[in-house]
Amino acid sequence: MKISTKGRYGLEAIVDLAIHSSEGRVNLKSIAERCEMSEAYILQIFLVLRRAGIVDSIRGAQGGYVLSRDPSQITVGDILTVLEGPLAPVPCIAEKSKRAKTTCNRFDNCTARNFWESVMNTLSEVANSITIEDLVKCYNSSFSQSIDLEYYI
Repeated sequence: MKISTKGRYGLEAIVDLAIHSSEGRVNLKSIAERCEMSEAYILQIFLVLRRAGIVDSIRGAQGGYVLSRDPSQITVGDILTVLEGPLAPVPCIAEKSKRAKTTCNRFDNCTARNFWESVMNTLSEVANSITIEDLVKCYNSSFSQSIDLEYYI
């Protein structure tokens, strides 16, 4: 399974939004600058995330984006599933069983199906166990350590 640019950028932008949420609304231009991403591309991603209820947009001159829920209530799995679809390594596992049978004529007799289902379940379990708050804490921890090193030198 390969996470697309959309998934990677979306996750990074959401973490950036969470890091800077104490400032209130965060505009896409500032996220794009900090993350070194195209503002137009982030806008496309945030439109999908807004429709999924992960972010809220505030219009106007002082507008921007905010997380619709506390960062502790949003998981990496939430973001990736919205942007990427099911976290499945092979298409037949991602689809509902009736459709999977039409996509793959070996679905019922697949010798590797249990393995692929285990991979998908493990990926989902890990992604759903890590929250945006966890990633913010990790970022803040690594950032403060690098600052400490600068002062130490």
